[in-house]
Order: sequence, then C-alpha cells, then structure tokens
Amino acid sequence: MTLHDNLARAAALKLPSHAVIDGALVAAKSGKTFANTTPRDGSVLNQVAECGPEDVDAAVKAARAAFEDGRWRLKTPREKKKIMFRLAELMERDLEELALLETLDMGKPIRDTRSIDIPTSINSIRWYAEALDKVYGEVATTPAERLSFVVREPLGVVGAIVPWNFPLHMACWKVAPALAAGNSIVLKPAEQSPLTALKLGELALEAGVPPGVLNVVPGFGESAGQALARHMDVDLIAFTGSGEVGRKLMVYSGESNLKRVALELGGKSPQIVFADAENLDEAADAAAWGIFFNQGEVCNAASRLLVEASIKDAFIEKVRARAGQYMPGDPLDPGSVAGALVTEGQMKRVLGYVEKAKAEGGTLVAGGSRVRAESGGFYVEPTVFANIKNTDTLAREEVFGPVLGVIAFKDEDEAVRIANDTVYGLASGMWTGNISRAHRVARKLRSGLVWINGWDACDITVPFGGAKQSGFGRDRSLHALEKYTELKGISVTYRA
Repeated sequence: MTLHDNLARAAALKLPSHAVIDGALVAAKSGKTFANTTPRDGSVLNQVAECGPEDVDAAVKAARAAFEDGRWRLKTPREKKKIMFRLAELMERDLEELALLETLDMGKPIRDTRSIDIPTSINSIRWYAEALDKVYGEVATTPAERLSFVVREPLGVVGAIVPWNFPLHMACWKVAPALAAGNSIVLKPAEQSPLTALKLGELALEAGVPPGVLNVVPGFGESAGQALARHMDVDLIAFTGSGEVGRKLMVYSGESNLKRVALELGGKSPQIVFADAENLDEAADAAAWGIFFNQGEVCNAASRLLVEASIKDAFIEKVRARAGQYMPGDPLDPGSVAGALVTEGQMKRVLGYVEKAKAEGGTLVAGGSRVRAESGGFYVEPTVFANIKNTDTLAREEVFGPVLGVIAFKDEDEAVRIANDTVYGLASGMWTGNISRAHRVARKLRSGLVWINGWDACDITVPFGGAKQSGFGRDRSLHALEKYTELKGISVTYRA
C-alpha cells in the first residue's frame, strides 16, 4: 500500500471513543471527554471518554460480579480456549484497522504496527489460550492417611495499567495470561494511546468474552489510574511504566487493601561490544536497532553502548553510518522505518537530554535535532553521543527517545562494573566470540534478561522483567501466569 492508500483508509476509520464496562460501550458518567491527538501531525483524532473514579468503581463492580458468579472463571478450559482463539481470529481479521489505529495514536511506522505490534499481540492471545490447560498443580509428600495437594486459582479482579509505547502489545501481555488464569480485568490504557485497547474490549465482547470480564476504562493516570490502584476490591495491579508511577502504586496498595503489585519499570540497558566479537558489522546493526527502533521509546532500549577502547572509534563510525537509516518519516508511509515521538512534551524532554549531554561534555556525532517540524508532528532524528561517562545524566536516566550514549571500557571487569553501575536492571547484552566470556559475563550482569550476540533476541516463551529498580514480576512465558493466580493447599485426611 502507498501513503495515499493509508491516508484514505485512516480517514475512513471509525475511531473507538467509549469505555467498555460490563459488556456495554458507555460514556464517562461525568460526560467528560479528552482530546486524543496524533503525534504524526499534532492534530486531534477524536474525543475519548474521560473515565474517573465513578467509572472505575462501576468497572470493578462489574468485574467482581463476573468473577463471583463464575461466568468466565468456571468455564471449562476448552470453553475458555475457544473464546480466546476466537478473539485472536477477530484481531487477525481487523489487523489492518488495529495497525492504523496504533500508528495514528502512537506515531510509530505503519510497517512496524502491521508486521510487529499487532501480530505479536495476536500471538500473545493465542499462546496463552493454548497454555491455559497445560499448567498443573502438585501433590505433596504426606503420611498414608492424608492426601495433600496444591492448586492454582485465579486471584479475582486484576487492574492492568499499560503504557503508551506499545499500547496493544503491552495490553495483551497482561490481558492474555490474566484471562487464561480465569480472572476478571479492568484495563486502563495510557491516555496518550487509548484506541487499540478500546478496540480490544469491543472485539472481546464479539468473541464471546462474557460481560464484565474485560472492562476498558480510558482516562488520566491521576484520576482513573489512581482510583483503580486504590480500589478496595482490586486484587492485583499489573503495571508497566515509569518508576515514579510504580512507587506511587506501591503506596496506594499499602494505603488501600494491600493488593498485589507487579511492576515493570524500564531501564538503562547496556549493550557491550568486545573487540573479539566475530561480526562487528552485525553488532553495529544491533546497536543502532537497539536504540532507534520504535523511536527509542522502548523500556529495554540499548541506550548505553559499551565499546572496548581498542575498537571504539571504528565502531562508533559504523553505528553513526547506520543511524541515518532511522531518519523519521511520515508514520503512514510504508517506507518509513521511524516515526514520531508520542507527544510534544516527550519530544521536548528528549531534546532536553540532548542539550544536557552536550553541556556535560559528550561529543555529538550524529543527529541531535528536531526534524519534520513543518508537519506539526513530534520528530527527533537518531542521535549518537561519544565520550559519555557512566556518571553523566545521559547514562543514568531513562531518556525514552532515539538518543545513544557510547562509553568506552578497557577490559572485561570494567565492562561488567559499568554495565551494573545503574539503578536499573531490565536487560543487557554483549557481543563476543569467546564462549567462556559469554557465559562468565552473563552470570555477572544484574538484569532480568541477557542477550549474547543479539539484541532483544527472544520471544513469548521467555519471561520478560527486571531486577533492581526495573521492577518485579514477569510478563511472557508460563511464569507470567504465576502473578495472576493464588496458590491453595488442600489436605484430605482419610482412613488408611
């Protein structure tokens, strides 16, 4: 399809605008709406229901009623699986619409939403549908007159608060395992990107997910998000987002009903390139992709590039040459490999980090400026800084934009020390041709994910989550089901 084709299809879309509560598409009880803008050109896409505490309470009550009467929880595994597979089929049917909605809402390239974001979201639904009857309980070792066993039961009402950078993908990472485990859900999408979550709620009803089982409440974090996190009848908050909000959620849990909290809070991930790497061109490709994909708006973005001093200059030149491949274009143009940052505020924040890096002595070797300003959208060119110290702001704080800091190291021990010298611990990676070094360093790196000779080289079968201030709890894999379930021990005494 051409840009013209995509513009025509986007103009013809019916944009979701209502909350999904107890099986109905509803306006906010207050009647309020908020303007949903597109970062593509800064224009208003539509007005979306601005849910507040009253709407959240209605959604939680609907979810609790659905859980207690068992309309989803007590369905057989075969019945749940059939409905979840139907949901995946409907998402596949509407893939083009979902991709356009995601591109308009987020400013990310249509080529990525069509080939990555929406297909991986569909895969999450299918994978957990297939997995839901593959999780078994345990039988304990007991005396002859007693049988003790352990079962996993759904928690109850799950509040899922998801970020704006991968709106549908992150929603499905939480909705799919929560549904598979038998829970009811109240999903609160980011106010910057509500459209695909609202569409997901509509498709779930069409697929046969019973009313009240999946509710979607668009709105702002300080109102809808806080109300959900403080609600006395929510059993778990599953959150992906900033550390600042994650800390608030912990407080809200303590101040309410001590609900469980699962947090994935981003990172400052190091990608280490040793001089003995077998293919430095491949490593340079990964270094560029690791920070410039999705405009750098990725929680596990490889924003710190650690390069062995003996190859530093030559390797930086390789990365600089590749940065130009990620120059932003119109997100609806199928030829664009990068798009816009999510909001004007985020763009200004990213450019502020660029100026801070200059002031602290970093050497700008590529990018550093806003581009496509005439479009009205929020675009920043791929940016590379050399001569960054790990004490610099650019190396300490999460930028969430297409800005790379290159740090030199002299040997393996220093590489590990620099890599671990961060409050975060989401992901890390290395490039080396030495198998012993690969295993040795992987064990020393303090992060939830370690990639060797690749970046983000895993899929839904591998748990995703971090250490330290990158949070706790895991998305993806069978391990994700653990946080949506409660262990129950049952003992039966009988006459031997």
